[in-house]
Amino acid sequence: MKNLIKKISILFSLFVMIAGLISFNVQAEPSAANISITVGKTSKTGVPGSTVSYKVSITNNDAVDLEVKLSAVATSNEWSTPVVVPDTLTIPAGETQVVVVNVPIPSSAIAGQNNVATFYVEDSTGIDLGTLQLTTLVANSPTPVSVRPLMVIASYSTGDAKLYAGSELNLQVKLRNDGQSAATNVVITFDGADFYPRETGGVRTAGTIGAGESTTISQKFLIGDALAWANVAPIKAIITYTDAAGTAYSESFTISVVITEPSGGSYATATPNIPARPQLVVTGYTTDIDPLQPGSIFELKLDVKNLGNADAKSVTAVVGGGVSSGGDISTPQAGGISGSGGDLTTFAPLGSSNVIFVGDINKDAVASVSQKLVVNVTASPGAYTLKLSFVYSDAKGNRLVDDQVITLLIYSLPQVEVSFYRDPGMFSAGMENILPLQITNLGKKTYVLGNMKVTAENADVYNNVLMVGALDPGGYFTLDASLMPYQEGPLELNIQINYTDDFNQPRTIDQVIPVEILPAPEIPPEIGNGTEGGGGIVEPVQETFWQKVVRFFKGLFGAGSGKEEQPVNPEVPTEDVVVPVIPKG
Repeated sequence: MKNLIKKISILFSLFVMIAGLISFNVQAEPSAANISITVGKTSKTGVPGSTVSYKVSITNNDAVDLEVKLSAVATSNEWSTPVVVPDTLTIPAGETQVVVVNVPIPSSAIAGQNNVATFYVEDSTGIDLGTLQLTTLVANSPTPVSVRPLMVIASYSTGDAKLYAGSELNLQVKLRNDGQSAATNVVITFDGADFYPRETGGVRTAGTIGAGESTTISQKFLIGDALAWANVAPIKAIITYTDAAGTAYSESFTISVVITEPSGGSYATATPNIPARPQLVVTGYTTDIDPLQPGSIFELKLDVKNLGNADAKSVTAVVGGGVSSGGDISTPQAGGISGSGGDLTTFAPLGSSNVIFVGDINKDAVASVSQKLVVNVTASPGAYTLKLSFVYSDAKGNRLVDDQVITLLIYSLPQVEVSFYRDPGMFSAGMENILPLQITNLGKKTYVLGNMKVTAENADVYNNVLMVGALDPGGYFTLDASLMPYQEGPLELNIQINYTDDFNQPRTIDQVIPVEILPAPEIPPEIGNGTEGGGGIVEPVQETFWQKVVRFFKGLFGAGSGKEEQPVNPEVPTEDVVVPVIPKG
């Protein structure tokens, strides 16, 4: 039996040793690193002979640094192997590195072909960490400049005559095709401020111009009065054309025209004299409520000045605009003035219409115009423009319109209330009291508030500053400050909350809570003879006959026959003493 047990023990030991050796030699397969591979575009287009580049971002999501090997392979044997720069990389833990994959397109590639390059990421041991497919499409090669038409302005001329404001300009332009093929449907368009084209409207056609050929076109202009002192003024010329295949081209050029200044203050002009006319301008405006918020009812006051050289008759202001013309003179129209076409979506008139009669405004005179408006409750915070139109007549009865634009700012300010969230009790001078304060958001949106601070005159306030943060609609924030008033009487608690408004400007909310401070409590005089405990005055008590008898018997039995002295309270009556009757022995 003992031999059997010994053999079993030996076999078990050998089994354990073999199992240990096996477990020691078996290695766990390494786990792949955690990375992310991203690219802006997985598909790009290039022409034959070019190289298309892809920027690939590799993010190491592990907690340790990672060394990777990078490579790419083209699916088509006709395409060269893509080049990865760099091909090895060390990515710190949690960081992202960018590599460039360059895919060369063979010169022999045909438009419409495509190649898929596979981008590989491996760790230092060769384990595959991820792949990415990059598709490159072959596009048509652009037509070389050498074989396409190319239109240029070879030269231009304005003639020998001096050019003045009000005179006529005859512009001669020589067009030439410097390309290697014919240009068809050649059109040149002239565009010059204060140069008014005549006869053709500034558009001339030249038909077809062969390679190396040229043609000359002419365009007449009337030089505007605004160029009287310009010296040099530009005219922009745009040439559009096509080639034999129908491909469209466009070229832009600038032509400089020399303008001669008038001598002696006189020159020939199309309009030699400036007509006398009024000119109404808003020189200032204010609102009786600042800042404006959605739903605000306010009065807009305008200062309107006549900066023209004539009087303005029967001036009417239209808030919101909507009047036709912007200063053009025309015949007065029947039906009066209408402001129904004005833009009043943000600001609407209140109490009257948006048409206000002002009267006459003489030259250099200033008139005041006021209008009661309401801000739309749906308006979002921001800067809003308000158009104003002034309709009037000049001395000849011509109708004129001057349009103005002003800007009004709309804010969305916090609507909060500061109060006590419970009854604070009585406040006494010289005694510290708790201020159970609470700020509540009464608005319809979330507000982000800064520090809330509590101060008071003739008092010390402790624990009086705290950051509020974001308050949702109906949300609240509490602050338990400590108040030590100096004296009795009325006291104001000043609460200040700072924040940043919709235009990133610092603002504060100021609220006042009045409290009443009671006089300091009086300490009553100490009752007693000054001994600790405040006991009453000990006075001798007149002993009755029966009390003397009781004391005699106490002494007879050894219970003590000393006379006791008790404090006497005159308000509490002394109880009668019951004398026990001792039977005779």
